[in-house]
Parts: sequence; C-alpha cells; structure tokens
Amino acid sequence: FAVDATAGRGRDTLFLSRLVGETGRVLAMDIQPDAVRDTRALLERHGIRWAEVHTADHARLAEFAPPASADAVVFNFGWLPGGDHALFTTPATSIPALEAGLEILRPGGILLASIYHGGANGTAERDVLAPWLAGLDEQKYTVVRCDFANRGGKDPLVFLVHRC
Repeated sequence: FAVDATAGRGRDTLFLSRLVGETGRVLAMDIQPDAVRDTRALLERHGIRWAEVHTADHARLAEFAPPASADAVVFNFGWLPGGDHALFTTPATSIPALEAGLEILRPGGILLASIYHGGANGTAERDVLAPWLAGLDEQKYTVVRCDFANRGGKDPLVFLVHRC
C-alpha cells in the first residue's frame, strides 16, 4: 500500500501504482482539482485502475488510511508544477500532514518528503519542515537528508524517513 499525499500532475502516483501492481493499493490526494484531474487522466492513459485519487488536503491523510498500514508515503511540498505559484503548501498543513503520514506508515515503511524551496514561501516552509524532520525520535525513525551537491541549491531538499 503506497500513498502519494501531494498528487500534483500524477507522476509519483503512476510510479507507485506500477510498484505495487494490480494487487496493491495506491491512494493519491491533492487539494487542487486540476491536480486530481491530471492525475486521473495520466493513470487512465496508462491503464492504471487500482489507484484511488481524492480531492483533499494532505493534512487529512489519516482519514483515508488506518494506522500502520502504508508501506510508502510520498510528499512533494511547494506548488503544483506548471500551476499557480500563489497556491502552495505551508507548515500549517504540512506538519499535520507529515504527522498523519508517520501515523499511517507501518514499521519498516518509508516516507519520502521533497521540499521544493524556491521563492519566499518555499524557503519559509523548508526552514520549518527540515528541522522538524531532523528532530524525529531516533528510537522510532531513521532520517536521511539528501542535498543535491552540484545544482546550485535549486533542486528539492529530500528527506527519507524509515520507521523502525
């Protein structure tokens, strides 16, 4: 069972759907109707029928999946690729979303959080999310931070969180 908590244009949802296969389950969500529409269209073009896509805030993730049920949870924080940059994620919903993602993550599961930090809004969110993720209890989680060394700081800051 895999979750794309910020479906965007659907590429991660498609990737996760291929990973779990027809016998698996994929849940995708996005607050923007355009993102949900594009994700559904991409899945349909590729014959993926086992993924469910919802128009919902990522902070409501725990309403869609029981605790300790997900093998993987993926987040892309920032704005919709090619979308309105006035609409973006913020710590006010992203922290509760990460908490929900960790709640539904099963032991041995992986949470991936990519923080796109271009612009003032992204920098502010990065400055809240990065220390929050780095401060997770080391008895419960292993957290790896990945920076791109040769891209001039424009690529996302990526965190991999393994639930012990």
